[in-house]
Amino acid sequence: MYDWANSVYSLVITSSIFPVYYNSVTKGLKENDQVDFFGFEIVNTVLYSYSISFSFLLIAFISPLLSGIADYGGLKKKFMKFFAYLGGVSCIGLFWFDADHIEWGILCSVLASMGYAGSIVFYNAFLPEIATPDRYDFLSAKGFALGYIGSVILMVFNLATIQMPELFFLADGGQAARLSFLLVGLWWIGFAQITFNRLPENIYGKKVSGKILLKGYQEIQKVFRQVIQMRVIKYFLLAFFFYSMGVQTTMYLAATFGDKELQMPGDQLILTILIIQIVAIGGSYLFAWISKRYGNKRSLISMVLIWIGICIAAYFVYTNYQFYALAFVVGSVMGGIQSQSRSAFSKLIPSETTDHASYFSFYDVTEKMAIVLGTLSYGLIEQLTGDMRNSVLALALFFVIGLLLLSVVRTKAVTVGQT
Repeated sequence: MYDWANSVYSLVITSSIFPVYYNSVTKGLKENDQVDFFGFEIVNTVLYSYSISFSFLLIAFISPLLSGIADYGGLKKKFMKFFAYLGGVSCIGLFWFDADHIEWGILCSVLASMGYAGSIVFYNAFLPEIATPDRYDFLSAKGFALGYIGSVILMVFNLATIQMPELFFLADGGQAARLSFLLVGLWWIGFAQITFNRLPENIYGKKVSGKILLKGYQEIQKVFRQVIQMRVIKYFLLAFFFYSMGVQTTMYLAATFGDKELQMPGDQLILTILIIQIVAIGGSYLFAWISKRYGNKRSLISMVLIWIGICIAAYFVYTNYQFYALAFVVGSVMGGIQSQSRSAFSKLIPSETTDHASYFSFYDVTEKMAIVLGTLSYGLIEQLTGDMRNSVLALALFFVIGLLLLSVVRTKAVTVGQT
């Protein structure tokens, strides 16, 4: 149910309404769509890319230590709560973001991103504690599917308020968009209570000592030594890093591409994101079934190949209908590659360990650094070449490298869970 709670952030803030609203309030303020940000002038879309990179870079630095502390003191649930509340409150703060308060909007979006990313570190680490390995694939897929369903429900309501603001006693679509950010925060915090009420607090009965920072550092250091000695985990994380650069960058910046390159209206961009979400529900279960029948490795390789085709096709997209068709394909593999990556990694963790948060911190840091470098390179290539299409084409290279690294991961280790 935490997927149900927090996925509204991914859909509304990350992928659809916020990027469209951000572009609308920052476009045309100055020549070449530049904006003032604490005295610096920068292109609006480049600032957005860099802000995403910055938020995940911070999480990548602090999450390993926090994970070590969580494992040592049994604090996973408490840390998960902290970041969930940080993200929810920051989304509520976006209600006051407009063209006169760009710095405030970026600050809240960065904190919301940190809240989302930080809570996911500890959330993922519960998977090996609440299910047996034979259930990882479908349980992971079920989480993503519930997330897509919940986020679509709120998204449809938000879309109705934006299209018909007068029916909801709102001044215009802009006010409706800001209301959607407020509702995301309330939804996130509210439904997270189901998760917080049911998840185990500290199943290993670990105690907190006065040297918790030192113990947390020692805990993550111990797991790091274990990880670097396990060849299969190293190669899997490297592969995951490169193909996640492509996946996550696409998720964060697809709406920006449609807005800037195709001049698509905001309502059509949001419709495109809805198509992706709905198709992703079926895609999550489809690739869970493929993983069960043929193994995680074959399932992941097939999805990475599809992603390579998506990036190449995106370079040649010039019409709205082409963009819709591409969105359908993206949806079919978006949920699948995320849920099966999480499941595959869970199977690689030694069964006797109790340091699940520490192990998953390496998984999540890998993903966060992929987002940092992916969004950073996307913005940098656009800034250097002046063409966002070159950025899209570069994503295909990340998938190719991920495919090559994934091909050397031992199939048995990923499908059976032996290290």
